[in-house]
Amino acid sequence: MTTIANNLQQVLGRIAQACTDAGRGPADVALLAVSKTFGADAVMEAVTAGQRAFGENYIQEGVDKILALRASLPVSQPDVALQWHCIGPIQSNKTRQVAEHFDWVHTVDRLKIAERLSAQRPDHLPPLQICIQVNVDGGTTKSGVPPAEVLDLARAVAKLPRLQVRGIMSIPDHAPDFEAQLAIHTSARSLFDQISALGEPGLEGFDTLSLGMTADLEAAIRAGSTMVRVGTGVFGGRTYPAP
Repeated sequence: MTTIANNLQQVLGRIAQACTDAGRGPADVALLAVSKTFGADAVMEAVTAGQRAFGENYIQEGVDKILALRASLPVSQPDVALQWHCIGPIQSNKTRQVAEHFDWVHTVDRLKIAERLSAQRPDHLPPLQICIQVNVDGGTTKSGVPPAEVLDLARAVAKLPRLQVRGIMSIPDHAPDFEAQLAIHTSARSLFDQISALGEPGLEGFDTLSLGMTADLEAAIRAGSTMVRVGTGVFGGRTYPAP
């Protein structure tokens, strides 16, 4: 078994145990393997081990891998169809690449970006699945809209064609222990519940709470996360290029 395959099994085991501890089923939580800074070969190792959903922070790097994997995995093999999530910041000059190549976007925090994604999403592709990024703990270095503005932005995005609002995503500042992590994630869960309970037109599919990474996935799952974004836990430590 390769290192990535072994890591995947360990992460899936953590997710299963966290779900058991929270009184949830393992099927309630999806694993998004975050492959930033790792090449297409590493992604292929994860695919061979059974992983299908991947998150990319850097758009050009992500597009390069999407194209490389698409060439390696013909669409005639639906059992290996991959799902690509953009989980990094999006500048206006990058929206076309995201709209044309990704399946999900977790980081919409401005209506302008959503409008560009909507206008540039090719008609032959399914609607782009959208999560609104919320700055749930008010961290000064974090992107995302304040919690009080999430509903208005979700309503506006829901009116745009070729987009489907699916939920919220948050990347809170580091918390020192499980209880602190849980408190922050629970506040995101409360916001998610408030919006999903409305059942408003355009928000009927509001079912995704994208919370938790390698270090805090247990707390996120206890709070109610439906999708955890795990990078180092799957692919190992990262080496970033020098600036």
